[in-house]
Amino acid sequence: MSELLKNRYEFVLYFDVENGNPNGDPDAGNMPRIDPQTGVGIVSDVCMKRKVRNYIEYAYEGNERFDIYVTEGAVLNNKQKEAYVDSNITTKDNKSDKLTAQAYMCNRFYDVRTFGAVMDTGDFKCGQVRGPIQLCFSKSADVIFPQELTITRMASTTEKENASENRTMGRKYIVPYGLYRLEGFVSAKFAQKTGFTEEDLSIFFEALKQMFEHDHSAARGKMSARKLIVFKHDSELGNAPSSDLFELVRAELKDPTKPPRAYSHYVISVNNDAVPSGVNLIEML
Repeated sequence: MSELLKNRYEFVLYFDVENGNPNGDPDAGNMPRIDPQTGVGIVSDVCMKRKVRNYIEYAYEGNERFDIYVTEGAVLNNKQKEAYVDSNITTKDNKSDKLTAQAYMCNRFYDVRTFGAVMDTGDFKCGQVRGPIQLCFSKSADVIFPQELTITRMASTTEKENASENRTMGRKYIVPYGLYRLEGFVSAKFAQKTGFTEEDLSIFFEALKQMFEHDHSAARGKMSARKLIVFKHDSELGNAPSSDLFELVRAELKDPTKPPRAYSHYVISVNNDAVPSGVNLIEML
């Protein structure tokens, strides 16, 4: 196992969508999420974490330190029970044993030691863990204009439907194009509490760059990671406010009079000259 994280980080990821729905809202008929006051597109932090988890599950299957706690169809209480069984813990209310179970969960499950988890449910409680990596909601660089498309199914499910020549109608929502910006934080202090290592961080950045390549579907259209900018501080607590660092990275349209329809319509600029002392700017993508 590599050494624990010793530096604070912030990062900015730009990703785009073409003729797809990056994050549907179930309370709005699965339409793309949008800020109703500004028209800016939104992708939730939960959505992005899901893509990271999926990539780790595919890429590191079988590696004992890269199991995923929150998986589709999982019964989380059963996974917490495994922490007690594998650690030979026979009591359920002992604080020391609970911490032992929590350490087991952090060591085994990548998403627990990365994002944290609430594991205080059921009979086998493992406490709450605050992860070192926290994500903001992603926001589009400009206003998006979701489109509602009508689709039909040519096959029939029953003989009656086939005889009537009626076809099932449906709806599909897409964003013609949107460039989204994700901002995130990495805390060295919380990393040391969960056992999050330098290797774990390297794999996380790998996941940010690769996750869309293994998440293609008709609903999501064409999604790609475009730019990843990382700020590495020289210390655990940091050498500059994160807000100042985020302002050094900007995306602007080459021609603001035309609607964006491709990544080439944007220019992403990084103000390297204004990077504060004690912070190293790394362009990973």
